Amino acid sequence: MNLKDRAHKYEYKLNDTDDQIIDYIMDHKNEVIQMSIQMLAETLYTVPNTIIRLSKKLGYDGFSQLKNHLKEEVKEEGSSEGSTVESNIKRTMELVDYDRLNKVADHLHKARRIYIFGVGDTLPFCEILSTHLKIGGKTAEHFLHRHDAVYAVNHAKNQDVLVVLSMSGETKQILEIAELAKEKEVLVISLTHFDRNSLQKIADLNLFFHSPKKKLENYNVSDKTPMMFMLQILSNIFWEAK
Repeated sequence: MNLKDRAHKYEYKLNDTDDQIIDYIMDHKNEVIQMSIQMLAETLYTVPNTIIRLSKKLGYDGFSQLKNHLKEEVKEEGSSEGSTVESNIKRTMELVDYDRLNKVADHLHKARRIYIFGVGDTLPFCEILSTHLKIGGKTAEHFLHRHDAVYAVNHAKNQDVLVVLSMSGETKQILEIAELAKEKEVLVISLTHFDRNSLQKIADLNLFFHSPKKKLENYNVSDKTPMMFMLQILSNIFWEAK
């Protein structure tokens, strides 16, 4: 996983100073890989400990590992990795954040009711998650039609949770239900492709998988395997925390 993706994955841990350091590193990769931590800290008018803490927030052991990964990143820039089932799963595995998944599982266990909403090709995954949560002893419901979801969310309580599944995070109906849930003070959890999207901004907690949009003969044939992969990991954590 490259530095940009790590910054996105762990953005909930970062402060303004961290963002400024990341922006500098992103814009000066070739220079930074030649720098010591003292030189970088001096350039950024900060101290080495700040850079070490940032490196750990991003999932590195320390600055040395960050710099080594950055060297590989610079070397690989320009090469294009194709979107295959294998590469999508590999990148999704890199997105697994157990701290975040445990937090989501905790909210699901505490919820009075859990509503699950998706449209189109994600509907079967909504049904699977609903079944998994029921097996774990929760009251969970998924919806085949928008008006049923609107009705349920309109009558939801603030102890309820809405889980929204979407490949793009930009589907109009998805955003409408998520906005409605926020108005009702219902906690919103999203699961989308790893990209900055509108649903991510609305949701309280975001989970990601990697599956870039792919079309064939005007049909959306994006790989759904990574979504199921992440749902299964979430279900396992949810069951184990029971």
